[in-house]
Amino acid sequence: MEMKQRCWLVAEDPVAAEQFEAKIDSIGWEARRLFPPLFSSRLEEDRECGVGLVLLDGMADARLAQLEAMLLESHCPWLVVAADDTVEDAGRRQLIATLCHAVVAPTIELAELDCLMRHAVSLSLLRCGDSRPCHREAALSADMSEYEMVGTSPVMRSLFQAIRKVAAVEAPILIGGESGTGKELTAQAIHERSPRASSSFHTINCGALPDHLIQSELFGHEKGAFTGAVQRKIGRIEATDGGTLFLDEIGDLPLELQVNLLRFLETQSIQRVGGLEDIRVDVRIIAATHVDLEAAVEEGRFREDLYHRLNVLHVRVPALREHPDDIEVLARYFFERFSGEKSARLKGFSREAVVVMRQYAWPGNIRELINRIRRAMVMCEKRLIQPRDLGIERRKIVRHSMTLDQARERAEREALVAALERNESRVRPAARELGVSHVTIYRLMEKHGISHPGVEAEG
Repeated sequence: MEMKQRCWLVAEDPVAAEQFEAKIDSIGWEARRLFPPLFSSRLEEDRECGVGLVLLDGMADARLAQLEAMLLESHCPWLVVAADDTVEDAGRRQLIATLCHAVVAPTIELAELDCLMRHAVSLSLLRCGDSRPCHREAALSADMSEYEMVGTSPVMRSLFQAIRKVAAVEAPILIGGESGTGKELTAQAIHERSPRASSSFHTINCGALPDHLIQSELFGHEKGAFTGAVQRKIGRIEATDGGTLFLDEIGDLPLELQVNLLRFLETQSIQRVGGLEDIRVDVRIIAATHVDLEAAVEEGRFREDLYHRLNVLHVRVPALREHPDDIEVLARYFFERFSGEKSARLKGFSREAVVVMRQYAWPGNIRELINRIRRAMVMCEKRLIQPRDLGIERRKIVRHSMTLDQARERAEREALVAALERNESRVRPAARELGVSHVTIYRLMEKHGISHPGVEAEG
């Protein structure tokens, strides 16, 4: 099972603390509770807490001085959970603004809270250079993933929900999405939340290896199997025994090797090239592609039986233009992520740059966003990044601007995703909310490629 991440939980009311602890436990966080009087020395008892939460509702004014002193000495970022009327006081607003990472309402969606907590931990590690021991997720090395999954829009919350649901079962998964959207990160997130989290996660790009090497890379070979095979080699599938194998760009796998992969999925056994022995292997397969596999099947470029074997569970990673509300959040995250590459005088993005980033279509998705931000951080000569530093021309925005039909399509999709999210993937309540039939909901889900694992067929 996945190891829970640790966080501090500060509250004055034990009942409220217990209720909130149960909520965050359900999304994978183990709370270390702190009650007044608050002393910074108590934080040293457990240095593995990567983030802290303060339940500010009901906290007496007399405790604020203790809280401020503790936060000033704390090594981790803090999020405040408070209702609007709680933060109306100027003193409380000042404490939050100067010492806390964010303030959220008690009614915040758990997926969004989980995202914010992970984001806070990631930014904290970047600022401190990862110089202290931290919890499991914080230990991810920079070369393991180029960035974390960040986003608070309904589209991204739907993706996070899908990840948690498919992670709990053992069936193969097919991840779809455009290039640069973060399909490998999605596969990693599924693995890390699965019962296989303590075992290995291996990746192979089916489009990056020559055809004559893919079979040996996947299945291994025996000594003397072919010219140059001077010793036995264990393939990626066998090396991943007990873990998860991510097959990126599965649509580029040659037809002759699709047969071998299909045999493995059916029998859970392999044969090394040049060998006769059947080797039993326990591996979960997650595949990804940016191409339309159904069209590839119709054109004879991909086996239909393999497609159905891989597509037991489907997760679609949205293009960046489908959740523009996350662009500024992502931009500021990457600004912090690569802060070591900028000059000391560079402080962030101009308001005009933020507007242009939201208007731009991002054909290269998040990968393009990263590259443009890193370039701007190097080239910018002012205190704030301007549109020209990002290399985004106004005429490109016009060229890629949405038509009215495209705007309607986006609004329809976002409304559908949000309704399903609010109704916990229950079709009939979502249909009533949107004023349509449940049959229309299913049709729209198919039209927009929305996969909600929790949705059940309803008669």
